[in-house]
Amino acid sequence: MKLTQLILTILSLAFCIACQSQEKQEATDTPQTEPVAQESSDEWIMLFDGSDVSHWRNYKEEGFNWDVVNGELTTDGSSGDIITKDTYENYILEFDWKIERGGNSGVIYNVVEDEKYGSTYETGPEYQLIDAENYKEVHDYELEETQVTAANYALHVPTSQPTKPAGEYNHSKIVVNKGKVEHWLNGEKVVDYELWTPEWQEKVTQTKFKDMPDYGKAKSGHIALQGHGDAVWFKEIKIKEL
Repeated sequence: MKLTQLILTILSLAFCIACQSQEKQEATDTPQTEPVAQESSDEWIMLFDGSDVSHWRNYKEEGFNWDVVNGELTTDGSSGDIITKDTYENYILEFDWKIERGGNSGVIYNVVEDEKYGSTYETGPEYQLIDAENYKEVHDYELEETQVTAANYALHVPTSQPTKPAGEYNHSKIVVNKGKVEHWLNGEKVVDYELWTPEWQEKVTQTKFKDMPDYGKAKSGHIALQGHGDAVWFKEIKIKEL
């Protein structure tokens, strides 16, 4: 190799090394930013994951009277209602549930806890859970349209009944957002209504809730699982605040 060519090769290598060193230095000097964290509205909170019941307690008393068996939150119906320890205002609630033959239960939301109230349903609307198919045979009572599964109990009739038989799990969703409420059942939206409107008030006056002055008025509250005298099971209960 000629001397001139050798010198040019050496200078070229030296230049490349210098460039790489400069790039490394610039990378070091550039501040590193943390990835943007997801907003809390994207985060689901597991209210029951198959074992942890720390989000729940008995209504109007300390303690917890329901059972956890084989990853399911359950009661035979004699244990009373349980409520979330926290209160919620705008949210999506999802849960899986099943009920015994002829059984009756519910999920009640915007529940206010106070000594002047005897039950969770005195303040909160209810997503009805029931085995409508066998209820009359078991209890000798004919259900009304507003008492079937996924109804807003006593007020709003579901548009359809994609309910699975007693003893099989259903998936339900409740959306509460600035007074607008949706009930979903096994992937279908079956109830849609708005709280505190003239229509709402008129419907309330036509039910037993007319004698409960604070029914459905709270803007936020606890979520309750109802012990109504029949066996019911829940799993995968989660909530996302909006």
